Amino acid sequence: MTISSRTARSVRILGVASATAALALGVAGNALACNIRDFSAAASCDGNGKGVITVTDKDASGKEATVTVYLESNGADAKKVGEQTVTGTREGATVTFSEDWAPNAQYRIHIKAGNIVDEDVKSGLTTPSEACKSETTPPATQTPKPSETPSSSTTPSATPSQSGSTAPATTVDNSPSPAAGSSNLAETGASSSTPLIAGVAGGLVVIGGGAVFFGMRRRGATKAD
Repeated sequence: MTISSRTARSVRILGVASATAALALGVAGNALACNIRDFSAAASCDGNGKGVITVTDKDASGKEATVTVYLESNGADAKKVGEQTVTGTREGATVTFSEDWAPNAQYRIHIKAGNIVDEDVKSGLTTPSEACKSETTPPATQTPKPSETPSSSTTPSATPSQSGSTAPATTVDNSPSPAAGSSNLAETGASSSTPLIAGVAGGLVVIGGGAVFFGMRRRGATKAD
């Protein structure tokens, strides 16, 4: 059977179109498949001044992936920060890790999505050169309490007590003062005429003694005659 040139030309055109469509479908399929380029990471601070690491997945195919974050030191894993799963979206789905990161620290972000992706995010993650600053709330100012009014029981009495504050009344002595010379005699109970009586008595004793003396001499002289 002889195929005309027109038929052969039509077949070739259909073949080229089929190949082009297959290539386009293949490219579209690869574009929708999960890829390591769909993932990115960033270090930031939350509203409380704490450090966080956020990983974003912009996988339009919606493939679930496991995200693991490691802190690096001298090119080796120093510690495992954490591991979470994320399902990508065209707009981007995120997972957040709490991490008190230091300035200029290095982190490795590993992605595992079935048999499609099993590798690290390109260029890893380097934190900012300035650490997070915790926001401290100043203490509330205390309002001073109003002074308390003393109760009536604490008010001092207006009437002073007789024992403490009132001095006893002074009694005025209207009796005449004793003479200066007789003050000592008044203290012993003797009157002012006592010296005179004593002088007279003494004189009488002397006179009586003299009379007795002369009487005895006269008697003696009489007996002698």
